[in-house]
This record gives sequence, structure tokens and C-alpha cells, in this order.
Amino acid sequence: MSKHKRNFDEITGTETTGHEWDGIDELDTPMPRWWLGIFYACILWAGIYAFLMPAIPALPGMEGYTKGKLGFSDRARVAVAMDELHASRAVQAKALVGAKLKEIQSNPDLMRFATAQGKSLFGDNCAICHGEGGQGSEGYPNLNDDIWIWGGSYEDIKQTLTHGIRADDDDSRIGDMLAFGRDEILASAEIDDLVQHVLNISGQTADVSAALRGASLFADNCASCHGDNAKGTRELGAPDLTDQNWLYGGDVLTIRNTIFNGRGGLMPNWNARLTDEQIAALSVYVHALGGGE
Repeated sequence: MSKHKRNFDEITGTETTGHEWDGIDELDTPMPRWWLGIFYACILWAGIYAFLMPAIPALPGMEGYTKGKLGFSDRARVAVAMDELHASRAVQAKALVGAKLKEIQSNPDLMRFATAQGKSLFGDNCAICHGEGGQGSEGYPNLNDDIWIWGGSYEDIKQTLTHGIRADDDDSRIGDMLAFGRDEILASAEIDDLVQHVLNISGQTADVSAALRGASLFADNCASCHGDNAKGTRELGAPDLTDQNWLYGGDVLTIRNTIFNGRGGLMPNWNARLTDEQIAALSVYVHALGGGE
């Protein structure tokens, strides 16, 4: 039996494997000892880890995984941490219920807790209508200014959140605007005159003669809710018509549509979904957005 001939590279003196490509011999260079040490240590560590910790999934057709000698579970740790978090929050949450705004604001920890929880609740429940920052949109009030249809105090905001606007709640805020055109309360020409009056009192360009006729119509049909001075009545949800802040729009066509068909936006009563503590925290956050009174 012939003995295998050992070949060595002339330049490095390293033995070759006998493999050759295009005249280039493959060197049989051994792996560094430090690298082999780390490699075998990793294998050993993987075996120890698999023995102590949950690591190996069950075979196909079987459920679960190896639990490990230590019985460690991230899921169990998270559950414990959440229970502890809820317990710590429960104390502050209870303190919010029944507290006055000044009491909350005078307690920095309670104020931080209410603002943080309120922001989270706002994003989950309110941002879809009022916008992520409470900036509002057509038909949905801006919560960053000081224009409030139903009142912007902490108690007013909490009342609105709790019982809603025209919601299915016995204590919901109710304020119905008549559809003066659709229900044939006013003629088309009268509505046109009334539009000109609203344009005039809101500081916009208007037909003076038509606005004068509209003033009489306003006194007979609108002043009972919006007031003789058209400054609005919060108890009825009737907005101020003398400024440039419009929920649906202040151009001629939009105002005419409002008078013709009426308006009656809805807001759900959140007491059916949120706890008293959550409503209080949300009220603090909305009040702090910039427009709270």
C-alpha cells in the first residue's frame, strides 16, 4: 500500500490538502486555537442554556417547548410587572376621582400621571375625530383654542366626556338646531337674507339691505338660542356667530347649508367605555392642551 505523499507550499511551508484549482493549491491551514476555544465554549454554553432555560420547541405535531430546569418565563415576569404597575397606578387613579383641578395641579406626581394617562387615552379614543394633537377638523372642534361650545372648564370637559353630546345617555348634552329650509320653516329668500345677516355680524362682506332683513328673521328664529347679540349660549350648545371661528365653515354656501339643514353633531358618552379615573385623566389632558378655561 503506497503512502500518501505530503506536499508543502514552498512560500509558507504549510502543508496542502491536495486540492488544486487553476494551478493554485489549497493550504491546510489549521483554525487558530483561540477561535476553536471560543467555538467549543459556545457549544458548551448552548447545551447548558438549553438545559436550564426554555429553549427547544416541540417536535411537529406536539405542543409547547422545553421548560428548562430553572422554569424561567418572560411572560410570567411581564404579568407580575404589569400587576405591580396597575397596583401603583390604582392609588393615583383613585385620587383623581372627585379631585378639583387645582388639587391635581398642585400635586406634581398626580398631574404627571393624569397627563400621561390622558394623552394615551386621547390617542386611543379621541384622535380619530379631533386629530392627534387635538387640532380638530370640519365638524370636530379644535381643543387647543379657547372657543368652547359647551364650556371649557375642567368640570365642563369632564361632563362632556362622561355623558357625550346628543348621545344615548340620559344626562347627555342636547341642543338641536332646526332645519329652517328642509322643514320649510323659512322660505329660500328668507334664508338668503339670514345668511347675509350672519356674514355681517361675523365681520364679513355682506349685502347690507339683505342683512337688515335678515336681522329681523334672526331675532324671531335664532336669538332664542344664539342670544340677541349672537354671542351664543353654552347651555344649548349654540355657538358665537360674531367671530371668525367656524366649526363647519363660514363661507356663504356653508352657512346657507347650516341654516337650511340644521346641525347636530354627535359625540359618544365615554362613561360606557372608560372608568371614572380614566375620564378624569382625559379631562386633565384636554384641559391642558391649551384651551382649557
